Amino acid sequence: MRTMDCTIRMAEVRDVPRMLELVRELAIFEKEPDAVTVTLEHMRDAGFGPDPVWVGWVAEVEGLIVGIVVCYVRYSTWKGRRLYLEDIVVTEEARGQRIGEKLFRQCAEYAVEKNYAGMLWQVLDWNTDAIRFYERFGASMDPQWVNGSLEMDQLKELATS
Repeated sequence: MRTMDCTIRMAEVRDVPRMLELVRELAIFEKEPDAVTVTLEHMRDAGFGPDPVWVGWVAEVEGLIVGIVVCYVRYSTWKGRRLYLEDIVVTEEARGQRIGEKLFRQCAEYAVEKNYAGMLWQVLDWNTDAIRFYERFGASMDPQWVNGSLEMDQLKELATS
């Protein structure tokens, strides 16, 4: 496979449709094709509206977005502000070109620039390629913490009971 000339740049509002396509591609890879329920309008507003909650970068090759990374600030009462890497996605055709590494390094650079105490993320335990990717950078993977969540209907029930 030939090496691709890749440009990493901060995501712009015009990129959101393609970013959402890549998020859906990730959901298919993670065996959750119907789990993406966010709308284009919501994702656009959440990143570029009056109260943005995420920041992202895109990887472009010959004008086509082939990778994305989306992050946001998370606050730890133990550590302070930390960057949370929500998703890093590189299209199947563009993998193996160190594009994921460039996106990951961009997040690290941003966290350092903002003086955050660290960066964290989640990875599925069966995604050995992703685990190896993160371990290449000296990341520690914590098997002790279990993820918890409530969906909107559950939140409504809890809030009104």
